[in-house]
Amino acid sequence: MRRVLSEWPTLALLAICYAAWGVGTTAAAALWLPLGIAVTTLAIALFASLQHEMIHGHPFKNAAANAALVFPGLTLFIPYGRFRDTHLDHHQDARLTDPYDDPETNYLDPAVWHRLPRAVRAVLRFNNTLLGRLTVGTAVSLVTVAVADLRAARTGDARVLRGWLWHIPALVPVIAWLATAAQMPLWAYILSAYAGLSLIKIRTFLEHQAHDRASGRTVIIEDRGPLAWLFLNNNLHVVHHMHPRVAWYRLPRLYADNKERFLERNGGYVYRSYAEIFRRYLFRRKDPVPHPFWP
Repeated sequence: MRRVLSEWPTLALLAICYAAWGVGTTAAAALWLPLGIAVTTLAIALFASLQHEMIHGHPFKNAAANAALVFPGLTLFIPYGRFRDTHLDHHQDARLTDPYDDPETNYLDPAVWHRLPRAVRAVLRFNNTLLGRLTVGTAVSLVTVAVADLRAARTGDARVLRGWLWHIPALVPVIAWLATAAQMPLWAYILSAYAGLSLIKIRTFLEHQAHDRASGRTVIIEDRGPLAWLFLNNNLHVVHHMHPRVAWYRLPRLYADNKERFLERNGGYVYRSYAEIFRRYLFRRKDPVPHPFWP
């Protein structure tokens, strides 16, 4: 009971998130559809951040109870079970940025890169700009995940099959809501879901860099503005990787109290704000697609 009471910020934020999603798809959409899309987009982005909290053991110790809190498939495209499994695989820090073993990396084996058609390479280069990540980044990720999961499913990978099968009932309440209570057409909700995931791409854009040391691969973005709140302080990413069980609302204090240690660990891989990142990388690639240190 004490743990649950201490986790009230997560539970309260989850309630606000569902309420915003409900308002966005009904009253806001009825008032002005672009407003409804904007509110729903923000709610879906926040929901994805809250799913990340559930994966890391909040607000309950029981993983099934946490999963139940974010059971509805508001994001449409990504099954919670697949997000959970691939993200936990990603948290093996020794494998960060590995083109094969890190499921969240955007780096490719140079040998694979050079075999790709020119058009595909052009898209992936554009995807390594922030503008590209905001526009085509979600599509690139969805195609990459779909191809990888299809291959795994064909080999009988039970985790993949189970993750996608559970996504079917998770979509039922969302579809039922859109068909009965929502004032938003399906195309507008699909756009909101895509845009919500694209907002998350701002956070993941440069979370990790190729580095010879695993400890030097994870970023700190010292932003304390609306985006940091939307991402539940996961912009303090090296803090999260070193302390993945610490709740989102405790990360800023943990960083402030141990700033020198964290920056020493990641070799000073730090940005002051998301505004700085937009200035630097909106139209410019942050790094090459082929992994610079591979093999």
